[in-house]
Amino acid sequence: MSGLDKILEHINTEAKDAADELIAGAKAQAAQLLENAKAEAKAREAAIVKQSELDQIAAEKRIKSAADLKEKRMVLEAKQKEIEDVLTAAKDHLTGLDDAAYFETIAKMIRKYAQPQDGVIKFSAKDLGRLPAGFDQKIAEALGGKGSLKIVQESADICGGFILVYGDIEENCSFDALIEASKEDLQDKIGQKLFS
Repeated sequence: MSGLDKILEHINTEAKDAADELIAGAKAQAAQLLENAKAEAKAREAAIVKQSELDQIAAEKRIKSAADLKEKRMVLEAKQKEIEDVLTAAKDHLTGLDDAAYFETIAKMIRKYAQPQDGVIKFSAKDLGRLPAGFDQKIAEALGGKGSLKIVQESADICGGFILVYGDIEENCSFDALIEASKEDLQDKIGQKLFS
């Protein structure tokens, strides 16, 4: 082998060794990159799974909270309906009293709501038609000498109770108006009786 062949062979060997070294380094670097990518993918997968679990827990909490809220709303609506039914039954009871008991209740209401001045009292058409004889005297007794109320024959558009008129001021003492005015108090009291 000539000197030139030896030099060329030596250059080829060194080039091959350098190329093998570069390839080995590239393979090692590629393997490391692949290992890092696998580790990162595994970490991302774990994070996604964890986030998915947290999202599922949060969704379950929201669903449970919404269901609890709906249940509470339904219970409240049922209680409110029951209270409304009691108020309606109370009004029906008052309007359904026999004439003597009804007008005794009216006299008590006049005693409570009438002002110590002169005015007029209006009844529904139904009540005007069934006023007991001498009821104006019963009104005077209820007032106890503090003012007077004249029964007017013009009927009021009410269902039970009466309307007091003092000049330009009207005081609606119909059962509907009194129940509505005291509704919150009545609802609280009825609620305590029914649900305590």
